[in-house]
Amino acid sequence: MIDDRTRIVDAGEHEVVRMRGISKSFGVTRALDNVDLSLRPGEVMGLIGENGAGKSTLMKILAGSFAEYSGEIWINGTKTPLHSARLARDAGIVLVHQELSLIPELTVAENIQIGREPGGGIPGFISRRKLNEEAGRHVRTAGFEIDLRSKVANLSVATRQLVEIVKGVASAPRVLIFDEPTSSLSAHEAAKLFRLIAELRAQGTAIVYISHKLDELFAVCDRLTVLRDGRLIATKNVADWNEQSLVSAMVGRPLTDLYPRTINQIGDIALALKGLTGPGFRNVSFELRRGEILGLYGIVGAGRTELGNVLTGLARAVDGTLAISGRATRINSVGDALRQRIALVPEDRHTQGLVLSRSIRSNASLAALRKLSAAGFVKRGAEKRSVAALIDYLRVRLASDRDEVSSLSGGNQQKIVLTRALLTEPQVLVLDEPTRGIDVVAKAEVHASIDRMAAEGMAVLLISSDLSEIIGMSDRVMVMRKGSIVGELSRAESTEERLVSMASGFSHE
Repeated sequence: MIDDRTRIVDAGEHEVVRMRGISKSFGVTRALDNVDLSLRPGEVMGLIGENGAGKSTLMKILAGSFAEYSGEIWINGTKTPLHSARLARDAGIVLVHQELSLIPELTVAENIQIGREPGGGIPGFISRRKLNEEAGRHVRTAGFEIDLRSKVANLSVATRQLVEIVKGVASAPRVLIFDEPTSSLSAHEAAKLFRLIAELRAQGTAIVYISHKLDELFAVCDRLTVLRDGRLIATKNVADWNEQSLVSAMVGRPLTDLYPRTINQIGDIALALKGLTGPGFRNVSFELRRGEILGLYGIVGAGRTELGNVLTGLARAVDGTLAISGRATRINSVGDALRQRIALVPEDRHTQGLVLSRSIRSNASLAALRKLSAAGFVKRGAEKRSVAALIDYLRVRLASDRDEVSSLSGGNQQKIVLTRALLTEPQVLVLDEPTRGIDVVAKAEVHASIDRMAAEGMAVLLISSDLSEIIGMSDRVMVMRKGSIVGELSRAESTEERLVSMASGFSHE
């Protein structure tokens, strides 16, 4: 974590960006209402609020993504309307997206250097050697380890996030906007990002840091700005906030425990692996019991998601055994997993979990259509009742289940992905980054739902890069490194230091 913030930028110093009276509507919805924001060279401004508070909309206006808005933007003291992404780039403003904007069929190097491809000496030709060299220099400067020649389509979500960060930094912007940059990163990769931010701050770059992770905001930022319902609530130096005051400003009320964990009576073995080997992992053995939440932690590339994919039929094991409730079985497809009552909440809700153009109800029922159908026809009444019951159970906020799922906030979209998994009536639930990119209130509600499921006897495998989540919600934690299980800790033994040390391969003694 960054701890060198001895210089708080004085209010009288030159502002690189001043946004005044910014408002934006989408139809009848007022997304931003008269918001002011200023950015100073060499500072990190934290931007926080619930999903739907207007954070991303405000930053997309600054990045030129929305041609229509009201209010004024001043860049280095000059009034500068930013009605296109090109105008924003010309002003030195770069947005590192939360929802990744890379081109899947291009390589890592090609994505990083897009728009800055070096010539090969012949007009119209690109020097692949120079392209890879320059991209490699940017990756090394960031402190990351990424295969430059890999196609982005073949990378994990976490590695794609690293590429997105490098791509943003490579253009040497004057203003760099990070939108949930660590949502899929482990503590190890996040620490590298924080070091990079410290270097950028020292070079005079103005940084906006959007995050739902309060500990990161306090560790990284100089000032914090809170938005609620599209309005500016307050901007203060980070030293003038504490966690309670920040959350109260975000939601307008005190928040209950973020990690509500009931210690239950652990039941019989629901899932047992012995020597299981598959793409990205090898020789994994463990038992998961009913009523238990088993945490699985590791850095990017450790094999956590790959293990979850084999358990839920997205990939096939090549060796080892798997037993459900004491009975040996094989899982060769998602259908096999669902018949064995194993369900997945995937890491990326937009590309793996939802069909954004379809309704909330059809997204929620998608995996359970066989159960909800007769003679090839979906029983619409049964579908409606089943989805409504789980929407109530998970406290999903919506106007109508016939609305497109894309109309929901990120937290409520995640609850619909969880609804879809629960509608299959699983006895084993695999959760891969279940609170990635959702706000602190939605996170607390998802945690409460997970706790209730375990209390009702479900076996939960919780895959997460969020150390606080892993420690706060797990009965015990397994750590993976380079495709293997390298240790297991009880709830009482689990600390951030021990987990990071094991995941990184360093002794904590």
